Amino acid sequence: MSKCATASRDLDEPLAGTAATARTWILLEQPGPWGAKALTSSHLDPDVGRALEAAVEGTGVRIALIRRPGRHADSRPPAHRRVYVAHTVPGNTWLRSHVTDRPQELLDLDFTALGAGDHGGFGAPHTGDPLALVCTNGKRDRCCALLGRPLAASLSASGEQGAWEVTHLGGHRFSPTLLVLPYGYAYGRSGQAAVKEILEGVRTGRVVTEGCRGSSAWERPGQAAELAVRAASGEDAAGALSVVHTGGTAPRWDVTVAHTDGRHWRVTVAQGASLPPRPESCGAALAAPARMDVVAVRPLACGAAQEIPATVTSE
Repeated sequence: MSKCATASRDLDEPLAGTAATARTWILLEQPGPWGAKALTSSHLDPDVGRALEAAVEGTGVRIALIRRPGRHADSRPPAHRRVYVAHTVPGNTWLRSHVTDRPQELLDLDFTALGAGDHGGFGAPHTGDPLALVCTNGKRDRCCALLGRPLAASLSASGEQGAWEVTHLGGHRFSPTLLVLPYGYAYGRSGQAAVKEILEGVRTGRVVTEGCRGSSAWERPGQAAELAVRAASGEDAAGALSVVHTGGTAPRWDVTVAHTDGRHWRVTVAQGASLPPRPESCGAALAAPARMDVVAVRPLACGAAQEIPATVTSE
């Protein structure tokens, strides 16, 4: 049986506009085996997992489990677990860390505030390497294990202290998939050399666009639009661009992207179908996954830019 990642790569399926969407990420360390729905099928107390899933719903927060690369024996849970919380919206990007021996204490967090970018003093600022989170959950899709686990292991062996395995980032067919924090850009079909370049970019405040699926801060039309503006303008500074407005509905949107220097662009994005059909996951029926195609990128004059709403919105 062919792998979904092989089919997607062979058909040159575009990556832009395929990242998971979350303004804020919560990552809880949980060693040992993971099931397909890891929050309730791992060594984490399933009652806590279910409560966390319910608590983050509709808040802009996404929660996932992480573990260090390597063997994952069915062993006793650790006494202390690392927790990371990251907000990815430009202008208020942060990454904080915490150590807990009681995962249920996360239920005391204000998830609505976290989704809006207010950490409420939780944890402390993360001062180490950027986080390289590689999806490795083979119970969801075998490509994530076959392609993701070797990548995570090689990053760890090369000295990347921020390398972790993560339960689910979506888009199995783009394996190995990667999320980089604090900026929240996702990548697909990643190799070690490419990830090294991506992480070096993060250390210097830059975004590498090669292999980029988009920023999790934006909905998918916005992800594609922002990457298109980066390509058109040559801008690689991580916090320089924001999606400030999206008009229209599927299958066509007009997305306004703003630069911190005052420039604006209007980007027309159309939803298409990836053809010929291919499996979205290993073992799944053939399908035509949605794709985000950028139709036009137009700089806006200053007068036109004044008509754009000032608040950042999701599509």
